[in-house]
Amino acid sequence: MPVLPLIDFLILIGWTSLMVGFVEKTIYLSTAYRPRLLGLTPLDLLLIAFALLFLALTLAARTWVKLHEPRLLALQRRAEADRLLARVRAAEGQTAAPELGAAPAYAAAPERAPR
Repeated sequence: MPVLPLIDFLILIGWTSLMVGFVEKTIYLSTAYRPRLLGLTPLDLLLIAFALLFLALTLAARTWVKLHEPRLLALQRRAEADRLLARVRAAEGQTAAPELGAAPAYAAAPERAPR
């Protein structure tokens, strides 16, 4: 299920409740009439707007992290392979760096095609 339409919907409803709360508050301040949309006060609408906008921000951040996760995991695997290779070389007594032009240990693995 795509998340982007849900994020857009949450942002739309959040801003709508914020604007309705603003209109109610201006009516509260300018007249003696106290309108309530579905029994909600301007403070209730403000809290609903903040909750919806925060949820939209959280979903967007989670989607961004999920999108970039494979690349980050690949970088972590490469760093771990380099650390393990350095540890093996240290255990074997090799202190010099590998020759220039030598392929690193992780280069033998086939790379995935970009999406």
